[in-house]
Amino acid sequence: MRKRFDEELRHLNDLLLEMASLNESAIKKAISLLDEKNKDIAEDVIQDEKRTDQYEKIIQDQCLKIFVEQQPAASDLRRVSSALKMITDLERIGDNARDIAEICMGLPDDCDRSSLALIKEMAEATVNLLNRSIDSFVNLDLDLAKKIDHEDDVVDKYFVMIRDQLIDIIKSDFDPGVAIDFIMIAKYLERISDHGVNIADWVIFTLEGSRT
Repeated sequence: MRKRFDEELRHLNDLLLEMASLNESAIKKAISLLDEKNKDIAEDVIQDEKRTDQYEKIIQDQCLKIFVEQQPAASDLRRVSSALKMITDLERIGDNARDIAEICMGLPDDCDRSSLALIKEMAEATVNLLNRSIDSFVNLDLDLAKKIDHEDDVVDKYFVMIRDQLIDIIKSDFDPGVAIDFIMIAKYLERISDHGVNIADWVIFTLEGSRT
C-alpha cells in the first residue's frame, strides 16, 4: 500500500516539475522579447500559458485520486494539500509570463533600453527563486524553503533599483510610456517571486504543520 502511495507521490512531483519547467521557459522566452520582437516566441508564451492551465487540471485530478485511493494522513495529507495550493501559484506565474510577453511586443521599436540590464538580472533572480522553491517541495527541504524569503528580498531590491532608475531617466526626456511598461514588467517579475515564496511557505506547512 505504501509503495503504491509513494509511486503516486512521485508522479505528483513529476507533474509539478513539468509545470514549473514550463513556467521557467515561458518567463525566459517573454524576457527575450525585450531584445527582439518575435511573434512566434510571443505565441509560444501564450501557448505555454494555456498548457499551464491544463497542468493545473491534471494535477488537481492527481491530488484528488490520491485523496480517494490512498486516504493520506498527517504530513502526507499536508503534502498533497500543499500541492493543490501550489498549482494556483504556478498557474498565475504562467499568466504573468504571458502579460510580460504582451508588454514586450507592444514596446516601440526605437525605445531606450538603458534599463534592460537590471530587468534581465531581476528575471534571472526570479527564475532561480522559483526553481529553488520547487526543489524545496520535491526534496522536502525545510532549510531551503526557509531561505526563499531572503531570495525574495533580492528580487524586491531589483524592483526598487529599476523603479528609481526609471524615475531618474524620465527627467532626461525618457519616454514615460515606455517607463511605465518597464515598471510593469518588473512588477510582474516581483509577483512571480511572491508566488515562489508562497510555494516555499507551503513546503514549510507540509513539514512543520504551519506557515510562516
